[in-house]
Amino acid sequence: MTTETMDAVFQQGAFHLVKAPSVPLREGQRVRLVVQADDSPEAILALAADVYAGLSSQQIAEVQQIALERRDFFSGK
Repeated sequence: MTTETMDAVFQQGAFHLVKAPSVPLREGQRVRLVVQADDSPEAILALAADVYAGLSSQQIAEVQQIALERRDFFSGK
């Protein structure tokens, strides 16, 4: 059994990984989650700092532009 600790954010009833896992996973593969909530300001700031991890400067600019254009951000596109 391979084990890896991964950070995730719980949104809209699902866990979303902060970073891609280094362990190879198949679509639909069953895994075991052990939830350890950390609501400290430091933990929240660390998650926020990782929000753009792995994105290029161009991708970050596109995400920020979409967020600024609220009508596009909330339209369900």
